[in-house]
Amino acid sequence: MAYPKVEFLYLNEEDMIAAGVKDMAGCIETMEEMFKLMKVGNYRMGGANGNSHGCMVMFPQSSPFPEMPVDGPDRRFMAMPAYLGGKFDMAGMKWYGSNCANKEKGLPRSILMLTLNDKDTGAPLAYMSANILSAYRTGAVPGVGYKHLSKQDSKVVGIIGPGVMSKTALAAIMAVRPGIETIKVKGRGAASLENFIAHVKKEYPGVDVYAVDTIEEAVRDSDIVSASTSTPTGDPELYPYIAEEWIKPGALISSTAALRFDDDFIINRARTVTDNIMLYEAWEEEMKPNAYNTVPIPAVRVMDLIAEGKMSEDKIDDLGDILMGKIPLHRDENEIIVYSIGGMPVEDVAWGTVVYRNALAKGIGTKLTLWDKPQMI
Repeated sequence: MAYPKVEFLYLNEEDMIAAGVKDMAGCIETMEEMFKLMKVGNYRMGGANGNSHGCMVMFPQSSPFPEMPVDGPDRRFMAMPAYLGGKFDMAGMKWYGSNCANKEKGLPRSILMLTLNDKDTGAPLAYMSANILSAYRTGAVPGVGYKHLSKQDSKVVGIIGPGVMSKTALAAIMAVRPGIETIKVKGRGAASLENFIAHVKKEYPGVDVYAVDTIEEAVRDSDIVSASTSTPTGDPELYPYIAEEWIKPGALISSTAALRFDDDFIINRARTVTDNIMLYEAWEEEMKPNAYNTVPIPAVRVMDLIAEGKMSEDKIDDLGDILMGKIPLHRDENEIIVYSIGGMPVEDVAWGTVVYRNALAKGIGTKLTLWDKPQMI
């Protein structure tokens, strides 16, 4: 029996850019299509529930083994597999290594790669640099929310955490709300603030951008607030906090990371929207009780409150249901929406598939051979 040669396409970061990974408008459209496929069930992620964020390796606080890493901010490894059907019809996995101490070595906090695989044979089709891909899909997911849930006449944006994720979230805001006039940014370090402000001035000339000293200043009078911060988990009291009184009526607040509100506000007045409700149910199942201590995204706190009997399940909405017209776009004209973005490997597979196919069409990348003939059968 003859066994086929197996080749795959390697795409480095420059290749990914040439293949269109920074097309934010296209990425937002891709995420919309993905959400609709998810709502009809044409996808799978990890775990028995098919909705797991991924399998994570975390390290102990101390170890008797001198070579073993110990715990630190954002120090982990994670495998994030998924399949997405429809026009994508692709399986894949993002491999995620993260350590805040990387910055001291001049490296990004996270170093990511994405593998795309043939859904039938499991053979690799592509192996690609995924830092920019992940950043853009992470911006495009809130971008779908900005497009449908924020006020069309939004003028003021508050940014909490001036990192890469905030740059792509802002790119999504500007793609769907081009009337933005003012951007306020709250950060911890002068260098990151200066970098972010310089980026905004270069990419969006004419927009007024400036640093503020407090989260309150970033939130007050903002039509859209985007929060993306690196924060140690474990103690919710240390998570960045937003008071209800700071929030403009009708504002949209998106969070891709740690954020905290008063429970009374979340239970009684905020509208919670998730990117995939089943992801949060999976987290609650995997990490109960007090999943919010481990996953600091606001909707995880909502799931804890539901588990404690303090909220009912109908108090949390899923973006896919909104996109499919199953629930109202808005329940109240001046409702305050807290939109939680958990991040899912199906997003990486979706945008990775689009970029991979662009690369094939344009002859971008390097073909690598896995084998001409397998040596072990």
